[in-house]
Amino acid sequence: MQNKGSNSRCWWCGDDPLYQNYHDVEWGRPVTDDIRLFEKICLEGFQAGLSWITILRKRESFRTAFDGFDYKIIKSYGEKDVERLLKNDGIVRHREKIKSVINNANKAIDMEKEFGTLSNYFWSWKDKIKDRPKTLDEKTLRTMGMSETSKAMSKDLKRRGWSFVGPTTLYAFMQAMGMVNDHVEDCFCRNQIEAMKK
Repeated sequence: MQNKGSNSRCWWCGDDPLYQNYHDVEWGRPVTDDIRLFEKICLEGFQAGLSWITILRKRESFRTAFDGFDYKIIKSYGEKDVERLLKNDGIVRHREKIKSVINNANKAIDMEKEFGTLSNYFWSWKDKIKDRPKTLDEKTLRTMGMSETSKAMSKDLKRRGWSFVGPTTLYAFMQAMGMVNDHVEDCFCRNQIEAMKK
């Protein structure tokens, strides 16, 4: 974990070591691995109504419970799996969100057939530079709960049968997976990520 002063990090990770490490080494760094993309979109769905740190603390339990988020395995889950997961106190036990993961796994298979990879699909939605704010500070970022791109992607995914993929959920997904770089201007990660994108 990077040992940085609070002024050189985004404010939202506070002083929690787990959250700081997530900020420093994961959040906003470009991800193209299909399993990780699927995992993240599912976990963002579970987060709805909760804080991300709650999900982050349970992430390893989620990975164990959902076969590492391998959608080729999850697509075959049935009612017995739903009941098994509802008894697992290591995850968020919400029937509709659990069923959504199974539904979305099947939709991911369809998407893979159409686009070759999930990455090909999701990265086709990365925000254009012209749509980004000129300066990104805390005040600006606090107003950016969604974007025109996340609204359009949400509409497209819903048309394809995905669930728990609202525009706010998808904007958080885009931020975390590096499709936008929402580290604030004075955060030490911002320039690192810009360099990775090049």
